[in-house]
Amino acid sequence: MQAVLRTYSGKGAKELFDVLEKRAAEVEELLRSVKGFVGYTLTRSDDGGFSVTVCNDKAGVDESVQKAKDWIAKNAADAGAAAPKVTEGSVIVHVK
Repeated sequence: MQAVLRTYSGKGAKELFDVLEKRAAEVEELLRSVKGFVGYTLTRSDDGGFSVTVCNDKAGVDESVQKAKDWIAKNAADAGAAAPKVTEGSVIVHVK
């Protein structure tokens, strides 16, 4: 399995997470449509927030990153958030 962490901070990040929270059902549906989807977590932090997506393989992780980018551009561009810091890697332990 592969995971990707997208961290949003700075100008517009809190506003972005306000939009994500209000449209959480839509975001969930979008991520569930990713081929090889395993799990998704969206977390608010003091200066914005982060998301973690787990997929069966790198192709799924790549698809999730692109879908998230496209969704934000279409639905939350007004928030003015900078592109996230993206960290990817192989899952060592996944507990359900």
